Amino acid sequence: MPIGLDLVRQRGADYGGLRHDQKIGLIPPPLGRVLDVGCAEGANADVLRARGATQLAGIELDEAFAAKARERYDEVVVGRVPDDLEWADESFDTVLCYDILEHLYDPWGVTRQLARLLQPGGHMHVSLPNARSKELWLPLLREGRFRYRPEGIMDVTHLRFFGRRDAIDMVEAAGLRVLSVDHAEPETRKRAVASALTGGRIMDFLTIQWYVLARR
Repeated sequence: MPIGLDLVRQRGADYGGLRHDQKIGLIPPPLGRVLDVGCAEGANADVLRARGATQLAGIELDEAFAAKARERYDEVVVGRVPDDLEWADESFDTVLCYDILEHLYDPWGVTRQLARLLQPGGHMHVSLPNARSKELWLPLLREGRFRYRPEGIMDVTHLRFFGRRDAIDMVEAAGLRVLSVDHAEPETRKRAVASALTGGRIMDFLTIQWYVLARR
């Protein structure tokens, strides 16, 4: 049974083609000039343009993903965050940071640097893994194991996890004003009922991600 980084070879998800329609739908349009951090293959180009994106720029570490993204975006840089952020301050109206900050050693510093790329009044939208998810702590209680996986919230390449308050603190420390904190819709009817009965509070333990929307 693979352990450690050997788990990465078991990945089945199409990471390059992941869509983020629900997340993008939470950002007030028009999106204007957009920077997509970790843009992968640029699979979200159509929904971004439908929400009023006038220019799409991306930065992506994987050269093969970036080559495909160039077919859909106006500009794609191959590089790392934050080392290869080559844009000037106040270059964008919207910065997207989906499924990326948890893979970085210093997401706090990166968030501050990305915030400077926003125009005053611009929006940053980030998604972050939820450290209170039962998928994380239940195996610890039952089995005494931190059960790493090839993908998902227990992705073996994740370096950082965030509670709701941690996510808010990081974004606010970058000088942004948090407008909303959301999560994915409950995946099952049972979870939807539990969420309704608790006024949504149970989702602190059921959701695997927080979506934080903030304004400069």
